[in-house]
Amino acid sequence: QSYSHRLQHDMYFLTSTSRLNEQVVDKIILQLNRVYPQILTNEEAEKFRNPRASLHTRLSDLLKHLQKKGDRHCQEFYRALQINAEQLFNDLPSRKILKTPDPTEIDTDKEQYMLNDRGPVFFLACFSVAAGLALFWYCCNSDTKVVGRARRILGFSPIIIGRHVRNICMLYLEDISRD
Repeated sequence: QSYSHRLQHDMYFLTSTSRLNEQVVDKIILQLNRVYPQILTNEEAEKFRNPRASLHTRLSDLLKHLQKKGDRHCQEFYRALQINAEQLFNDLPSRKILKTPDPTEIDTDKEQYMLNDRGPVFFLACFSVAAGLALFWYCCNSDTKVVGRARRILGFSPIIIGRHVRNICMLYLEDISRD
Protein backbone atom coordinates (compact mmCIF):
# COMPACT_ATOMS: atom_id res chain seq x y z
CA GLN A 1 0.00 0.00 0.00
CA SER A 2 1.45 3.37 -0.98
CA TYR A 3 2.09 6.07 1.59
CA SER A 4 -0.38 8.47 -0.01
CA HIS A 5 -3.15 5.83 0.28
CA ARG A 6 -2.13 5.19 3.87
CA LEU A 7 -2.24 8.91 4.59
CA GLN A 8 -5.71 9.15 3.07
CA HIS A 9 -6.78 6.25 5.28
CA ASP A 10 -5.25 7.85 8.41
CA MET A 11 -6.42 11.42 7.73
CA TYR A 12 -9.57 11.27 9.88
CA PHE A 13 -7.68 9.63 12.74
CA LEU A 14 -4.95 12.28 12.66
CA THR A 15 -7.27 15.28 12.39
CA SER A 16 -9.67 14.20 15.11
CA THR A 17 -9.57 16.30 18.24
CA SER A 18 -6.74 15.94 20.77
CA ARG A 19 -4.72 13.45 18.75
CA LEU A 20 -1.94 15.89 17.82
CA ASN A 21 -1.22 19.01 19.79
CA GLU A 22 0.11 22.29 18.42
CA GLN A 23 3.72 21.66 19.43
CA VAL A 24 3.92 18.26 17.77
CA VAL A 25 2.39 19.59 14.54
CA ASP A 26 4.92 22.45 14.53
CA LYS A 27 7.80 20.00 15.07
CA ILE A 28 6.58 17.84 12.18
CA ILE A 29 6.25 20.86 9.89
CA LEU A 30 9.72 22.10 10.82
CA GLN A 31 11.20 18.67 10.24
CA LEU A 32 9.54 18.44 6.81
CA ASN A 33 10.92 21.90 6.06
CA ARG A 34 14.47 20.94 7.04
CA VAL A 35 14.67 17.43 5.55
CA TYR A 36 16.84 16.93 2.50
CA PRO A 37 15.35 17.00 -0.10
CA GLN A 38 13.15 19.72 1.28
CA ILE A 39 9.55 18.47 1.52
CA LEU A 40 8.00 21.81 2.44
CA THR A 41 9.32 25.14 1.22
CA ASN A 42 9.72 28.00 3.69
CA GLU A 43 6.50 29.64 2.46
CA GLU A 44 4.53 26.40 2.78
CA ALA A 45 5.90 25.78 6.25
CA GLU A 46 4.91 29.29 7.36
CA LYS A 47 1.43 28.78 5.92
CA PHE A 48 0.92 25.51 7.84
CA ARG A 49 2.37 27.01 11.05
CA ASN A 50 0.05 30.05 10.94
CA PRO A 51 -1.29 30.39 14.52
CA ARG A 52 -4.41 32.30 13.35
CA ALA A 53 -5.86 29.20 11.66
CA SER A 54 -7.19 26.34 13.76
CA LEU A 55 -5.01 23.30 14.28
CA HIS A 56 -7.57 21.05 12.60
CA THR A 57 -7.61 23.22 9.46
CA ARG A 58 -3.82 23.50 9.26
CA LEU A 59 -3.34 19.78 9.73
CA SER A 60 -6.01 18.91 7.15
CA ASP A 61 -4.45 21.30 4.65
CA LEU A 62 -0.98 19.87 5.33
CA LEU A 63 -2.12 16.29 4.77
CA LYS A 64 -3.95 17.16 1.55
CA HIS A 65 -0.92 19.10 0.33
CA LEU A 66 1.39 16.15 1.01
CA GLN A 67 -0.95 13.77 -0.81
CA LYS A 68 -0.87 15.98 -3.88
CA LYS A 69 2.94 16.12 -3.78
CA GLY A 70 3.36 12.35 -3.93
CA ASP A 71 4.40 9.22 -2.15
CA ARG A 72 7.88 10.39 -1.09
CA HIS A 73 6.43 13.40 0.72
CA CYS A 74 3.89 11.24 2.53
CA GLN A 75 6.65 8.83 3.55
CA GLU A 76 8.64 11.69 5.06
CA PHE A 77 5.53 12.81 6.96
CA TYR A 78 5.21 9.33 8.47
CA ARG A 79 8.89 9.39 9.41
CA ALA A 80 8.45 12.79 11.11
CA LEU A 81 5.34 11.53 12.89
CA GLN A 82 7.21 8.49 14.15
CA ILE A 83 10.06 10.62 15.48
CA ASN A 84 7.88 13.24 17.16
CA ALA A 85 4.82 11.20 18.25
CA GLU A 86 5.77 7.53 18.32
CA GLN A 87 2.77 6.38 20.36
CA LEU A 88 0.36 8.02 17.94
CA PHE A 89 2.31 6.58 15.01
CA ASN A 90 1.92 3.07 16.45
CA ASP A 91 -1.83 3.60 16.94
CA LEU A 92 -2.51 4.63 13.32
CA PRO A 93 -5.23 2.58 11.59
CA SER A 94 -2.95 1.86 8.62
CA ARG A 95 -0.27 0.50 10.98
CA LYS A 96 -2.80 -1.82 12.59
CA ILE A 97 -3.75 -3.17 9.17
CA LEU A 98 -0.07 -3.77 8.39
CA LYS A 99 0.42 -5.55 11.73
CA THR A 100 -2.54 -7.90 11.21
CA PRO A 101 -1.07 -11.36 10.61
CA ASP A 102 -1.88 -13.47 7.59
CA PRO A 103 -4.41 -16.14 8.69
CA THR A 104 -2.56 -18.81 6.67
CA GLU A 105 0.78 -17.97 8.29
CA ILE A 106 1.97 -20.11 11.22
CA ASP A 107 2.52 -18.19 14.44
CA THR A 108 5.92 -19.48 15.57
CA ASP A 109 5.56 -18.23 19.14
CA LYS A 110 2.26 -20.05 19.57
CA GLU A 111 3.67 -23.16 17.87
CA GLN A 112 6.67 -23.11 20.20
CA TYR A 113 4.36 -22.90 23.20
CA MET A 114 2.23 -25.73 21.90
CA LEU A 115 5.27 -27.99 21.62
CA ASN A 116 6.56 -27.16 25.10
CA ASP A 117 3.37 -27.22 27.17
CA ARG A 118 3.67 -30.81 28.40
CA GLY A 119 5.52 -30.01 31.61
CA PRO A 120 8.17 -31.72 33.71
CA VAL A 121 6.26 -34.98 34.25
CA PHE A 122 6.27 -35.64 30.51
CA PHE A 123 10.00 -34.93 30.37
CA LEU A 124 10.72 -37.29 33.28
CA ALA A 125 8.59 -40.02 31.71
CA CYS A 126 10.41 -39.75 28.38
CA PHE A 127 13.79 -39.63 30.09
CA SER A 128 12.94 -42.69 32.20
CA VAL A 129 11.87 -44.67 29.14
CA ALA A 130 15.07 -43.71 27.30
CA ALA A 131 17.27 -44.54 30.30
CA GLY A 132 15.46 -47.87 30.80
CA LEU A 133 15.91 -48.83 27.17
CA ALA A 134 19.60 -47.90 27.28
CA LEU A 135 20.14 -49.94 30.45
CA PHE A 136 18.21 -52.90 29.01
CA TRP A 137 20.28 -52.81 25.82
CA TYR A 138 23.49 -52.48 27.80
CA CYS A 139 22.76 -55.36 30.17
CA CYS A 140 21.22 -57.75 27.63
CA ASN A 141 24.05 -57.47 25.15
CA SER A 142 25.86 -60.85 24.89
CA ASP A 143 29.19 -59.21 24.16
CA THR A 144 31.66 -60.11 26.94
CA LYS A 145 33.52 -56.86 26.51
CA VAL A 146 30.50 -55.03 27.88
CA VAL A 147 30.65 -57.02 31.14
CA GLY A 148 34.34 -56.18 31.54
CA ARG A 149 33.67 -52.50 31.04
CA ALA A 150 30.79 -52.64 33.50
CA ARG A 151 33.04 -54.34 36.09
CA ARG A 152 35.63 -51.56 35.71
CA ILE A 153 32.97 -48.88 36.10
CA LEU A 154 31.43 -50.53 39.16
CA GLY A 155 34.88 -51.22 40.65
CA PHE A 156 35.67 -47.50 40.74
CA SER A 157 32.33 -46.37 42.09
CA PRO A 158 32.29 -47.04 45.87
CA ILE A 159 31.73 -43.34 46.40
CA ILE A 160 28.69 -43.18 44.13
CA ILE A 161 26.91 -46.32 45.37
CA GLY A 162 27.26 -48.20 48.66
CA ARG A 163 29.62 -51.16 49.08
CA HIS A 164 26.76 -53.65 49.48
CA VAL A 165 25.09 -52.53 46.29
CA ARG A 166 28.41 -52.63 44.48
CA ASN A 167 29.12 -56.16 45.71
CA ILE A 168 25.68 -57.35 44.61
CA CYS A 169 26.16 -55.83 41.17
CA MET A 170 29.63 -57.39 40.86
CA LEU A 171 28.24 -60.83 41.81
CA TYR A 172 25.47 -60.43 39.28
CA LEU A 173 27.95 -59.51 36.55
CA GLU A 174 30.13 -62.50 37.41
CA ASP A 175 27.11 -64.80 37.19
CA ILE A 176 26.24 -63.38 33.79
CA SER A 177 29.81 -63.81 32.55
CA ARG A 178 29.87 -67.50 33.61
CA ASP A 179 26.74 -68.25 31.59
